[in-house]
Amino acid sequence: MRVGARQPDRAGARRAARERPRVLALYKPYGHVSRFGGEAGHPGLAALVPVPDVYAAGRLDHDSEGLLLLTDDGALAHALTDPRFAHPRTYWVQVERVPDARALGALAAGVVVQGRRTRPARVRLLREAPPLPPRSVPIRFRKSVPTAWLELTLREGRNRQVRRMTAAVGHPTLRLVRAALGPLHLADLGLVPGQWRPLRPAEERALRKSVSRARGA
Repeated sequence: MRVGARQPDRAGARRAARERPRVLALYKPYGHVSRFGGEAGHPGLAALVPVPDVYAAGRLDHDSEGLLLLTDDGALAHALTDPRFAHPRTYWVQVERVPDARALGALAAGVVVQGRRTRPARVRLLREAPPLPPRSVPIRFRKSVPTAWLELTLREGRNRQVRRMTAAVGHPTLRLVRAALGPLHLADLGLVPGQWRPLRPAEERALRKSVSRARGA
């Protein structure tokens, strides 16, 4: 390098990178809770994501799997989880027996859960099981009881809502996987259970754009 020439400010670039909000995508496996410390005998996220100062934007119960976002951006986390913004989240749900049109219509229109009706949802019966790895703890299997898979998109996130909704129409949930959050789809992220990575710039832009649309709705 020429004497006196300006050298790249690598330390400044590293500092700027640290100061940018971080958004991570995790494929939460069955059995872990959505907090960094364990709870009720279930391991937390610290066993999976060795990154300080990020927190789950939303939750998945220990017996649920799938896409979980972690971030140090409080405003983004608020927009993703506050029910006023109605940000969509999509689930693949394995249920007992095959729901008929009446049950599917009830889920779509909203069912009463703990004294309150759920918001209208999008629901469809899948013709075949989604491409998922086997669960670490197999679902209960009864030879005489068939199962079916639903794709359910909600715009709210109440406690154990999906399980309570399917139970309300007579189809208990056997397996629950969050497949998407807004424009981010688990199938596109290239993750396996327990694996995480930062969102790529285009993915983060798409997520923030979807949040902005939800805020303006």
